[in-house]
Amino acid sequence: MTKPEVDQGRRTWVAIACGAGAVGGVAAAVPFVSTFTPSERAKAAGAAVEADISALKPGEKMTVEWRGKPVWIVKRTPEQLAGLKKTDAQVVDPNSERKPAELTPEYARNEYRSIKPEVLVVVGICSHLGCSPSDKFQAGAQPSLPDDWQGGFLCPCHGSTFDMAGRVFKNKPAPDNLEVPPHMYLSDTKLLIGEDKKA
Repeated sequence: MTKPEVDQGRRTWVAIACGAGAVGGVAAAVPFVSTFTPSERAKAAGAAVEADISALKPGEKMTVEWRGKPVWIVKRTPEQLAGLKKTDAQVVDPNSERKPAELTPEYARNEYRSIKPEVLVVVGICSHLGCSPSDKFQAGAQPSLPDDWQGGFLCPCHGSTFDMAGRVFKNKPAPDNLEVPPHMYLSDTKLLIGEDKKA
């Protein structure tokens, strides 16, 4: 019994048709799959944002955007953490008790206002009129700052000052501390801003 002859022309056309079908299927699937990632509008409405802090060195700050606001992530030095104890008596709300539901999640109501003492996560908007304060991390006397300055933030609009935990100093226009957004650690070097409950 002889084997039937294979039509090579037909086999080539079948292979081409299968390849074209596969390419078409992928082309149709890409836009569909991309709809699962949050749109810019969804991000602005509050979708959580991941931040990789692995390259952040002590004394440095990085900024990510969440809900259209700048969120600062600061890796504080041991000296900056020690300076917080010196500012307790000078700030309006040292224990973050004012407006806790709005400004400070329960896990950040401590002297560092953070989950990990060395990493501060705050919204970089002054609680007075919405300006963005400037970094003034260097300790010591400087223009517009007290002689015993321990480091922190200065709002250029109306002179409100905040310590390295985002706590506002007394007798300044800003009524409240900087907001601590909901956040959680996905790993030692990865933060999720905008969500603080594990699914």
